[in-house]
Amino acid sequence: MSLYRDTGVVLRVQKLGEADRIITLITRNHGKVRAVAKGVRRTTSRLGARVEPFAHVDVQFYTGRTLDVITQVQTIDAFGAGIVGDYQRYTSACAVLETADRMSAEEGEPVLRLYLLVGGALRALADGTRDPSLVLDAFLLRALAFAGWSPALSECARCGDPGPHRAFSIQAGGSVCPRCKPPGSASPTHEVLTLMAALADGTWAVAERATDAARREASGLVAALLQWHLERQLRSLPLVERRRP
Repeated sequence: MSLYRDTGVVLRVQKLGEADRIITLITRNHGKVRAVAKGVRRTTSRLGARVEPFAHVDVQFYTGRTLDVITQVQTIDAFGAGIVGDYQRYTSACAVLETADRMSAEEGEPVLRLYLLVGGALRALADGTRDPSLVLDAFLLRALAFAGWSPALSECARCGDPGPHRAFSIQAGGSVCPRCKPPGSASPTHEVLTLMAALADGTWAVAERATDAARREASGLVAALLQWHLERQLRSLPLVERRRP
């Protein structure tokens, strides 16, 4: 039997048989791991509540033929307690988990930065001290940067000409100058681009001063960028409630 241990965040769970579940986690050292938690659907199980989505856990696995098996779980952070009772926080957190699941497609491939981003986003959502929409958009922009898809915000995405530029093209990868502007480009205000840059950099004092209109427009651009690069729509993203708390 080959045992190993890691810390991770539970991304999703699936039923398996009558009493088991397949638990998908994003872990610090092993990237995405799919493992069986045996007997967790029984009322007598001690592991069931510890392997729910949003849980940050210390897990021991042993290596199986097809799927690894969870043998021990200790809770590090029960983020769900501060998330599931609020619809806006809950839907934002679901979008965080689904994005992480999509971006860590290869199991067993380390994605430390993405793991840290997920933990930071869930902690901020559970604390409830920041606007959940801003937390989500900050996470999405940083996740895009992790994947190598960071949008150009202060220069032209095609020729590199310094900005700011008034046109924004999802297909081109961000701001574009008048010479490079493709048909159908959006025209966000300077405030929208400033907000997106602040969220990407973690400059919260600037981000939290943004108007509701700028927040809505920035959210739309971030969502469009994410779905363009993932080449599919996230199921959870349309459910996110975009309002100032």
